[in-house]
Amino acid sequence: MPMRRPSVPALLLAAALAALGSHAGHAANAVRPVEASGRPLNLDFESGTLLDWKAEGTAFLTQPVRGDAVHARREDMTSGHQGEYWIGGYEKVGDDPQGTLTSAPFNVTHPWASFLVGGGPHENTRVELVRADTGNVILKTSGLESETLRPVIADLQAHVGKPIFIRLVDRQSGHWGHLNFDDFKFHGERPTFANARDLKKEQEAAANEPPADVVRFAGLTAEEAVKAITLPDGFRAHAFAAEPEVRQPIAFCLDPRGRIWVAEGLSYPKRKGHPPKEERPAGDDLSQPTPAQLKDIYGGLDRILVFEDTDGDHRFDKRTVFLENVNLVSGLEVGFGGLWIGAAPYLLFVPIADGDSPQPAGNPRILLDGWDYTADTHETLNTFTWGPDGWLYGCHGVFCPSHVGKPGTPREQRQRTDCALWRYHPIRHEYEIFSEGTSNPWGVDYNDRGQFFIEACVIPHFWHMIQGARYERQGGQHFAITLEEMERCQKHLPAGAPRHVNPFIYDHIRTHGDHVHWAGSKGPHAANARSDAVGGGHAHAGAMIYLGDSWPSEYRDRLFIGNIHGQRLNVDIPVRQGSGYVGKHAPDFLNFNDTWSQSLNQLYDQDGSVFIIDWYDKNQCHHNREDGHDRSNGRIYKIVYHNQPVTHPNLRALPVEELVKLQFHRNDWQVRHARRLLMERYHPGAGITPPPASALEPLRTALRERTDTPSRLRAIWALHVTGQLPETQALALLADRDEFMRAWSIQLLCESRQPSDATLAALERLARQDASPLVRLYLASALQRTPVPQRRPILEPLLARADDAKDPNLPLMYWFALEPVVGADPQGGLEILAKTQIPTLRQFITRRLASEALMATR
Repeated sequence: MPMRRPSVPALLLAAALAALGSHAGHAANAVRPVEASGRPLNLDFESGTLLDWKAEGTAFLTQPVRGDAVHARREDMTSGHQGEYWIGGYEKVGDDPQGTLTSAPFNVTHPWASFLVGGGPHENTRVELVRADTGNVILKTSGLESETLRPVIADLQAHVGKPIFIRLVDRQSGHWGHLNFDDFKFHGERPTFANARDLKKEQEAAANEPPADVVRFAGLTAEEAVKAITLPDGFRAHAFAAEPEVRQPIAFCLDPRGRIWVAEGLSYPKRKGHPPKEERPAGDDLSQPTPAQLKDIYGGLDRILVFEDTDGDHRFDKRTVFLENVNLVSGLEVGFGGLWIGAAPYLLFVPIADGDSPQPAGNPRILLDGWDYTADTHETLNTFTWGPDGWLYGCHGVFCPSHVGKPGTPREQRQRTDCALWRYHPIRHEYEIFSEGTSNPWGVDYNDRGQFFIEACVIPHFWHMIQGARYERQGGQHFAITLEEMERCQKHLPAGAPRHVNPFIYDHIRTHGDHVHWAGSKGPHAANARSDAVGGGHAHAGAMIYLGDSWPSEYRDRLFIGNIHGQRLNVDIPVRQGSGYVGKHAPDFLNFNDTWSQSLNQLYDQDGSVFIIDWYDKNQCHHNREDGHDRSNGRIYKIVYHNQPVTHPNLRALPVEELVKLQFHRNDWQVRHARRLLMERYHPGAGITPPPASALEPLRTALRERTDTPSRLRAIWALHVTGQLPETQALALLADRDEFMRAWSIQLLCESRQPSDATLAALERLARQDASPLVRLYLASALQRTPVPQRRPILEPLLARADDAKDPNLPLMYWFALEPVVGADPQGGLEILAKTQIPTLRQFITRRLASEALMATR
């Protein structure tokens, strides 16, 4: 007989349930408009037809929609419609068709009216109330970048007794180019609704909207484009490569010889065909593709090209086609003897026969599958980079739900992945979510303290990515970031709820930036082409922390972000604040001054110069029309300071001693490639003989004698990836004078998710004594990788720190580690509640205990 969970005092349960209460408004004396004969008009569409309406164009011809089609395709929104039927512009035909839908005229019989509206925020997606006798528009309003219908209240007191009609206008194609509408009614007095819009305030704000941007050029040749770019003094842009030699570059990376590997995204936005479903014999190596899978992998239109500049003039003069006909490529990175390719639904590894003209050395291996390729394909796996800890990191967007695992993994054992920073270990072949949330990041990099940053779209753009953190999402629900977490949460989910949801993420971390790059009050999409003065707009792609060595020092450790609608590179300055960072606005670095320019990523090279890939297309927004993009264009630009000379390294040919020396190079390109090559040669999991002790001695000397943080971190990272950082040394570093050294030692000690007793005792000491909020942040991350029964002794001293209550990260990071502790032991949760000095966490503990109490009564 199973044991009952410990009971929770009724007072706590009542308080927690009261906190979940809500309120709703009411619509007073609602009356449906009627025609002259007295028949109610079909202004709520409950006939299931367009009776009493006239459609022109193609935007509304197949309406109305039945039921909540919105929530069926995106978890973050509902339709909010009344009754069974409503007008959902996107649900039938998408964003591109245009047209109008006009009602039959009717008399105003009451002084007030209401209706529901949603959809695009544009002037060209609007509802109009029109006087039928004069043709004057007496009210107009648009959506608010949400599919969810919200009430609008119309004051018709001046029009009682007069004829009017309703006109729905959709003259917008592309992103949010649609309109939603439902349920027009009259009221005898002003109605109230809990979520009604205030049109007066919206109109006042609209009067102060910024002016339209003026961009000088559109559709330039590559040579014209580099002349049009605005750059700081001393910099020059070069057209390293352009059409027809490269078209639609979507991803790129650099190898240890400084060669540029570029994927052409010619299959985008739709993958060609579907992966075959085949029964494989028991014991078969599922990472080795079958002939049918190979045909599918190479059934697309994408190419992977390798460019070199052999004569040093900042333009390519050698081009090698490495692969052709790849299907929907979105990410690239070189390492461990091969090319890592993101091509949904796969993460592939293709071995390289290196040489002067690299070629594949065999068929691809399927390392992971389950990446979504049917939804928003501009959000699938992208922008790969090797982290300082030896993992391959990548981004993933919000509206592209993936379920990732090794080939053959059952669905229930796969890791849900949408908006997230993920990572994959190249030797242990482990996949995990590093942090969850934001929107559709397409760019990640880390600074010389090993702190990761991404850019995002639609929501604020600047995010410091913390291991185990949960961030504001553009849409959807927070998901479990481990299989253990998913299993633990499932018993608390209502029937029919997605099994990956974590219902106990009561709040999330919000933007780390102190600014946004869009202007006005109508929302980020409406600010497109009106945000020049503040940064260009909400849509970002590409993130680079400059750690090269040839640009002026003022640019070092700054975050360079591509801005698509603003045709520029924004710059943010990550500044230490509390446990993390805040992003400060800096002047834009460059402006292409060309509306067709759409840079997707940027990387610095062996000489500190910067390459930028530019999709270059008149269309700026994602849509699923295959004919919606100009396939003839594409650019690779190179930004050089004072004509920095070109070198031609070959790091792979260097002995271990030289790779170790490069760990202290000023240019982090040299550091990163050398560190990865050390890991390839000497990681113990690869079954290779350890390096000579004398070869690594400069790293140990740096830990003892160097005083600058970046050099000492590079030493600990290099020792870690080669398996030469014993636990005793990492434990000793927990007492180091430098907070970043202590923090990184915590992370590395807990990487296995099975910290030793000695490590747990040391972490408890740090929780009680360490004055650094950064160290406490790393403790909170490490606790999520610690078995739940072992967390409480470390958590309690953290929760007793009242001064952490106002930190932007720590209270929530503590909660993410604490929540399963409370769930597993409610009585212990009550004891923790009595000791906790952070008010937010007291509320969360109470709420979580209430959840357990409800479970106990079922």
